[in-house]
Amino acid sequence: MRASSYRVDRTEADIARIAGDSLCIGLQIRGSGLLYTGRDRVHAVGGGDITINHSDLPYAGIPGDEDHFHFRMLKIPVDYEAMLGQTAYDLFAARYADNAAFSAPFRALFNALNADHGRLIDPARDVTHITRLAMTARGRLSPAMPEVRAALRTGLCYAAQDIMMRKKSRQNLTPTAVAKELGISLRQLHVVFEGAELSFSRTLSSIRVEEAKRLLLEVPVLPITQIAYGCGFDSLATFYRVFAAAYGMAPGDARTMGLPTV
Repeated sequence: MRASSYRVDRTEADIARIAGDSLCIGLQIRGSGLLYTGRDRVHAVGGGDITINHSDLPYAGIPGDEDHFHFRMLKIPVDYEAMLGQTAYDLFAARYADNAAFSAPFRALFNALNADHGRLIDPARDVTHITRLAMTARGRLSPAMPEVRAALRTGLCYAAQDIMMRKKSRQNLTPTAVAKELGISLRQLHVVFEGAELSFSRTLSSIRVEEAKRLLLEVPVLPITQIAYGCGFDSLATFYRVFAAAYGMAPGDARTMGLPTV
């Protein structure tokens, strides 16, 4: 669900007419506003803020004066198994207060679920995990629970992939550097990737070779050597080997013959 800059509310009459029984996780991408949830509860919401609530509680959202307003929401049907038996029906809309160790994986998983679903490792599991992280953020689940720790690892995996996407052109992008940026140990980073389809190094190679393929096809004037080094490969030999393993042909042949873009 997306919302543009206009007042939006959900009254008790609206809820009685169409119940949603969903957990709502919202992200204010740009712009700001005020969120009224009754009983003198008012939250100022700005760019980057996350809100969490149950769909069947009244609220009113009033946007600020900015020209650009972008709000995105995930609505997840209530599933008490995913919520580990905890309830969400009384969760009035509230802004999530950032916790440094929790925020990065939570946001990364939220963004992954809102992005290209081809990137998801396990869609059903990922929905369960974002549900548990949201319930933890609202104090309904303990961060020490094994199920919540597993959800955090999933979020950290996506957070690591975000770093790798941003910095794929750096030849010195090592697991140690990514772990440091995430604020975890190298051992923890490798544990995070145990739940993914590929190891850290294979994930990074996959990201780099996919970008190389895109450049080969979309920017034909770029020399292959420039593409290889620009995508972070440390040598032409490594690039040719990884490309052939991924696509079954040499980069030059791929450029001549063309490859599907997806």
